Amino acid sequence: MEKHLIRLAGIAENSLVNGPGLRKVFFSQGCRHHCKNCFNPTTWTFDAGKMVDMDQLISQVKNETFLDGVTFSGGDPFQQPEAFAYLGKEIHKLGINIWIYTGYSWEQLMILAKKFPSIQTMIENCDAIVDGRYMEEYMDDYLKYRGSANQRIINVPESLKQNKLVLHHFDDVKRPTDSDKKQNSFPI
Repeated sequence: MEKHLIRLAGIAENSLVNGPGLRKVFFSQGCRHHCKNCFNPTTWTFDAGKMVDMDQLISQVKNETFLDGVTFSGGDPFQQPEAFAYLGKEIHKLGINIWIYTGYSWEQLMILAKKFPSIQTMIENCDAIVDGRYMEEYMDDYLKYRGSANQRIINVPESLKQNKLVLHHFDDVKRPTDSDKKQNSFPI
């Protein structure tokens, strides 16, 4: 039997910051975007990380009934499209919610999907894509599920159905006001 292998930088269990709910995160090894002050520059090289059997990963996900979803992050998963297409399709068959983080824009992905069937398969088997490079000048700690304000959370099934970009809207984290700070402080 042929093994389906993927090169991963790592796996995060029980993440609450890479999409809604409790998620398992697969970090792709390899990224050509090289965003300034990337939070994960160790994922840039394509020859690091570890080769992992995807069927074992799928089996693990299937047996983790407490998961709300799976997230593909990186590196950039779209730079290993054949592997992530297989992994995404098999996990999506289980009814698991899938998010993908990428440095590509939605518009770039639509062009790439016409040339590379594996990219189209990745897109068709995910529920949300957080698109766009991390841009330090737009960094905002109060954004939910995003590192910088230029990034968008795309509702993939609706975008494909309507043949236009449809965004997910999540309430960002509330910024503390001066009043909040006073209420939560102790007089000395």
